[in-house]
Amino acid sequence: MEHAVDTSCTAPVRAGRPRRGAFVCSLDFELLWGVRDLYPPDGGSYREDLLGGRRAIPALLDLFARNDVHATWATVGFVFASCRDELRAYWPAEQPAYADPGLSPYADPVGRDERDDPLRFGASLVEAIRATPGQEIGTHTFSHYYCLEPGQTAAAFGADLDAALRIAAARGIRLRSIVFPRNQVNEAYAPALAARGLVALRGNARGWPYLAGTGAAANGIARRGARLLDAYLPLSGSGGAGWDELSREDGLCDVRASLFLRPHEPRLRALEPVRLARLAAAIRDAARSGRVFHLWWHPHNFGRNLEANLAFLERVLRVVAECRARFGMESLTMAEVAERAQAATPGAVASHG
Repeated sequence: MEHAVDTSCTAPVRAGRPRRGAFVCSLDFELLWGVRDLYPPDGGSYREDLLGGRRAIPALLDLFARNDVHATWATVGFVFASCRDELRAYWPAEQPAYADPGLSPYADPVGRDERDDPLRFGASLVEAIRATPGQEIGTHTFSHYYCLEPGQTAAAFGADLDAALRIAAARGIRLRSIVFPRNQVNEAYAPALAARGLVALRGNARGWPYLAGTGAAANGIARRGARLLDAYLPLSGSGGAGWDELSREDGLCDVRASLFLRPHEPRLRALEPVRLARLAAAIRDAARSGRVFHLWWHPHNFGRNLEANLAFLERVLRVVAECRARFGMESLTMAEVAERAQAATPGAVASHG
């Protein structure tokens, strides 16, 4: 039997409490599956963003490789498939039974393969990520499962997660980190994660604008406005997490989000120096204080204005390089952070292998 390859790029673990700061990147890789309930089957007005996201991924991998940046790609299980038949071969027996049936993707029409349907299949991109040093492929669940929507159940979530593990293992990938779709973190599902060998989750950033929820409760105009302002002004503080805050009693590590990397907006071009200064100050604070700073976004956020987005990210990574040189800051995946945190926590619960 072929053994799954661990793509977490685990760095050597040092005994004792970590003292160096860490820079973590995670990307929610979902193609149309992440927004299929918001746009028509052909992507509608968002099609350019989604197809541009495909072009962004090789460019991001090149940028990460040149700057020795480790990143976690939380990938929807459907995206792993290369064709319709492969996708359906991994469908779980128990599928979501949301109160709103439109949230379930299982009845959606899909094309034959990745060439025919690039909005839904991404096997070639998964392979490109797997082949790039320092990159971890994590899970964004199999079907972009909504863990707080009415009708979701622990049994259906477990079946969904098992399907994600199977389709990843078929490509030699061992999943160790999870990002909950729409940031709907459901603590009741923590035992299911630990039981399946996952070691890290991305919790939500601190503060009212980032509380887990559904619909208007999570995405009302007030919360969206506060999140927008937080990209330019430190409304939520620096966002870094102390190493002693990460490990949980259940053996999981909460590598919580610090800030969302908003895409370039031409109308706000004049504020780009402010946005960069906000990020740079937060990263430097984490580096000086030996904390973990976690930046996240979606590949499709770079789908429009790709060059401007890459140029901005490159400036951010120059700040990270500066912090490496001055303070010994490390670039780590979510799984690497979990291993460091657990090794440094006396009496930490061992994770399942």
